[in-house]
Amino acid sequence: MKPLGRFLVGLLIVAGAGVNAQEEVWPPLPKQGFISGRTATRADVAAGNAVFVPEVGGVSVGRPLAIVIPQYAYYKEEGNKTPVIIIQAEEVQGMKMLGARRANGKHVVGLLENFELLGRAPPGR
Repeated sequence: MKPLGRFLVGLLIVAGAGVNAQEEVWPPLPKQGFISGRTATRADVAAGNAVFVPEVGGVSVGRPLAIVIPQYAYYKEEGNKTPVIIIQAEEVQGMKMLGARRANGKHVVGLLENFELLGRAPPGR
């Protein structure tokens, strides 16, 4: 795996502690504010439509993943599961990376394996 430090990663805020099932709030999926079928640009990040820009030396090195966007998911870290909405999915130099938005509006980026994808229906409904 190549270090993420080689990429321009915009608005990278790592998710904090997860919440328990009684506290989960699943907002409706957004009708805008995400990207699908293409790689993110700096303008996408500035507009809040993406979480990271996969660039090396000012050149995009990402390509879109065939994942339904937007969709509900859990971000898994250190035994916690944080509810998120996936807003971006790209392969970057062999790494499958997702960008997501938490219910509080903060962003998280991680490898596909750190997410549990849940689809377009709100969990538990």
